[in-house]
Amino acid sequence: LMQYGPPQSPLPQPFHPIHPHFGYVILVFIYSWVMLAYLAMKVGIARKKYNVKYPSMYSDKDLIFNCIQRAHLNTLEIYPQWLIFQLIAGAVYPITASVLGIIWVTSRFTYAWGYYSGVPEKRRNGTYGYIGLLGVIFLSTVVAFRTLISA
Repeated sequence: LMQYGPPQSPLPQPFHPIHPHFGYVILVFIYSWVMLAYLAMKVGIARKKYNVKYPSMYSDKDLIFNCIQRAHLNTLEIYPQWLIFQLIAGAVYPITASVLGIIWVTSRFTYAWGYYSGVPEKRRNGTYGYIGLLGVIFLSTVVAFRTLISA
């Protein structure tokens, strides 16, 4: 198990692979897992309530079920990209990336709650999440260029 800490050998070690504040990034990842679990749970409950059997993805009768399902699926569609950018940004800028990550994850709850209303336009209440998403994309781009320039 690698731990960040003082070197164990008498020789200087100029590089520590994990930033001491990276724990904040990990906590944001855990928060994002809670968010995904919540969205999945809501779909499961809605499947029972609206009698939508597997493998059907959507209902022909119930707009509310479709809105609940879309809130979950839309989040899953963007989640892999967010994870990568969050990880890259967090490796170098862990506190800033963590704040941006909290913004993005929280916005997915707001997005879903708007969608759950049955008025799909209310999902736009979560558009503030682009601050978090675009922020970590920007930081990842900075990391890429800083890495290339220092090579």
